[in-house]
Amino acid sequence: MLLTIAHDTRYHYGQPAWLVVQALRLWPAPSASQQVKSWRVEVNGKLLPSTGVDGFGNPVATHAIDRQISDLHLSVRAQVRTLDKSGVHGEDAGGLPPMFFLKPTPLTLPSPGIIALADAAAGEGGGLECVHRLVNAVRDQVDYVSDTTHAETSAAEAFAAGTGVCQDHAQVLIAAARHLGYPARYVSGYLCPMEVGYPAASHAWAELFVDGLGWVGFDPANRVSPDEHYVRVACGRDYRDAAPVRGLRRGGDDETLDVSVNITQLAQTSQ
Repeated sequence: MLLTIAHDTRYHYGQPAWLVVQALRLWPAPSASQQVKSWRVEVNGKLLPSTGVDGFGNPVATHAIDRQISDLHLSVRAQVRTLDKSGVHGEDAGGLPPMFFLKPTPLTLPSPGIIALADAAAGEGGGLECVHRLVNAVRDQVDYVSDTTHAETSAAEAFAAGTGVCQDHAQVLIAAARHLGYPARYVSGYLCPMEVGYPAASHAWAELFVDGLGWVGFDPANRVSPDEHYVRVACGRDYRDAAPVRGLRRGGDDETLDVSVNITQLAQTSQ
């Protein structure tokens, strides 16, 4: 598929901010499942290229505004050709070893309930069948309900509440998979609507390291592995490592945030 992405994030401060510093992970890391035709990030209309790569292989940049502002606009404009690899990302050239992604983080500590769910899935046999059972078990336990969690909600908290969004599904799956000995990591990106009437969105899923295949993506929110509808951007141990935007500010009280994502599928011509 040939996709165009328009992603706008707008901050408005009721009281002006006089210092804003943000670390951005808004550029895609290399992936066999996608070919980036163009990718442009702007901050208040000014081009911001990525300036480095973090320890997880994600292109990153940091920007700072040290004057009074009431509005801040981040925009992404991109065109990407995607391929269906059945979720298989494969090996990371020069990346962190898979075993690094076995250690829990504060957001992915497994609760007794998550451990019980994981053990039940493993008890019916291992391999990919076990992982697919685990994906469905996570989705069965955590219903998709927006505005019931936030960026700092842990896997244990979302599991206990029984509600959450794609970020929570991914982190519960990661916690359960690590308990079973599967290296697991968090992935952020975009999801093009699979059916008419469904909105485009920023999205999150998980990748597990499976012997013989390497890293394989699983999206428990939709009970599928990522296909050509997905654009992969960043990865890490949990949400904090792969968040598109993280930052701090001074001033800027009464902040409001508006995010819009539009993804269009273009007709592809034969080469």
